[in-house]
Amino acid sequence: MISKICASLTLLCLAVTVCLAADKPVNDNLIVDQVRIKLSGDQDVKGGALQAESKQGVVTLTGTVETLQQKEKATKLAKKIKGVKQVINNIEIKKHGS
Repeated sequence: MISKICASLTLLCLAVTVCLAADKPVNDNLIVDQVRIKLSGDQDVKGGALQAESKQGVVTLTGTVETLQQKEKATKLAKKIKGVKQVINNIEIKKHGS
């Protein structure tokens, strides 16, 4: 139940951000905010341990995930954000037993 509430709040925040961003020019701070929302709201990526930075639309992702699929999906999600020109994925895959 709590996870559904959190997911709903995340989606609401994403919707508000998108609506507010529709009238503003895209800048790096907005890109980073939207990437973080997208990653944190994704059930597969579970983006809480990931960081994002943006410079002139080039997004760099860092942090750790458990699988290659999570790493690849993080890239795909970031590329979908308006204003993103390129994604540099420096996410590391957590080694088992670490």
